[in-house]
Amino acid sequence: MDVQELIPDAETEIRYATAHNLTGHPLAGYKAGRALMTVEAAKALAKAAEKLRTMGYGIRIYDAYRPQKAVTDFVTWSSEAENGETKAEFYPELEKADLFPMGYIARKSGHSRGSTVDLTLTKNGCPVDMGTTFDRMSDLSHHGAAGLTEAQEANRALLRGVMAWAGFAPYENEWWHYRLMNEPYPETYFDFDIE
Repeated sequence: MDVQELIPDAETEIRYATAHNLTGHPLAGYKAGRALMTVEAAKALAKAAEKLRTMGYGIRIYDAYRPQKAVTDFVTWSSEAENGETKAEFYPELEKADLFPMGYIARKSGHSRGSTVDLTLTKNGCPVDMGTTFDRMSDLSHHGAAGLTEAQEANRALLRGVMAWAGFAPYENEWWHYRLMNEPYPETYFDFDIE
């Protein structure tokens, strides 16, 4: 289901439907910038969004359901020549070949099961400072990273705490990535287009 049906005030900036992502092109299967999730995950996210709303925060979603063909597109991209522009923004300290073994990109993604979301907190419509931007492939993006300010650590802790309260598990390497713990399709990788 479209997350905005349950959370009308959720902002969406679905990066993989645009060229503003580490590949530099829209990924296969992203024909629209919509945040789709299983009903169970969308309801849990709505619960988190409601709690955050009472605290003066909103959410911005960068990715939700991801077709398997988009994951395959990542694999193809990883074997292509380096694009200096995207490297500078998203993985300046790493090489493409490092992204798979380090766990930043997978050949099978939990996003394709429909119960995973990439998001951040917003305040008055602006993203709060999390210490890195979305999809920055770096140690600084890990939960518990050294070198963050108190405010950045507090912002990450708030998002992590509320998402856990709503039933989501974090991914240690990416402060923005959360998976519904009791996901309804744990062995299914969907491949329908986002339209």
